Amino acid sequence: MKKVLIFVTNHATLGETDEANGTFSPELTHALAVFLKANIDYDLVSVKGGKAPLYGTDIEDDAVNSHILANGDFRQRINNTLIASTINIDNYAAIFYPGGFGLLSDLATDTVVAKLSAEHYENGGVLSAVCHGPAGLLPITLSNGKKLLADKMVTGFSREEEVDYGTIDKIPFLLEESLARTAMQYRKGQPWAELVIEDNRVITGQNPGSAHAVAEALVKHLV
Repeated sequence: MKKVLIFVTNHATLGETDEANGTFSPELTHALAVFLKANIDYDLVSVKGGKAPLYGTDIEDDAVNSHILANGDFRQRINNTLIASTINIDNYAAIFYPGGFGLLSDLATDTVVAKLSAEHYENGGVLSAVCHGPAGLLPITLSNGKKLLADKMVTGFSREEEVDYGTIDKIPFLLEESLARTAMQYRKGQPWAELVIEDNRVITGQNPGSAHAVAEALVKHLV
């Protein structure tokens, strides 16, 4: 059975505020539903290991989110994430970064996770991310010294969506601007509309509503 490595954040607040945060639950659960349906296993991995904070767990009228969150195996995994520095990257067929504001404060700069993702990509693996997840792609530097995104077209949570969500003045940095400066090209669609971009084994989605489609695009590379 093929396995996806899912990097989740240990950071439990929105930037330096005291507002509870972490990984945005629906972006993780909707992707997991796609992986599990395709008989693809997964590991949840974080910088520090242990319990990973989630938010969006109380969203109403989201049967997929509720179903995954109620699963005992998922709860065990999210409460006992693996430590990034201890994993063997060769065990995974792909990597996925779900979004949430938390990762802007750890995965967006963590060198251990970035090195693992660089090694995976250079060995022919697929990298995928959704919403704020593409922030995890920012620090990835390849063995030739170039940034992974230097020749890639990507998308990610837009400035307009930050404004709509009321977080523009609370986030550690604006993802759209950072992607535009690092990647060959940053693209965005209408706020909250599904958008997925694939560029040479790098798959990115703009917002929470793109999580399902990002996971489906990833699965196509694995089956």
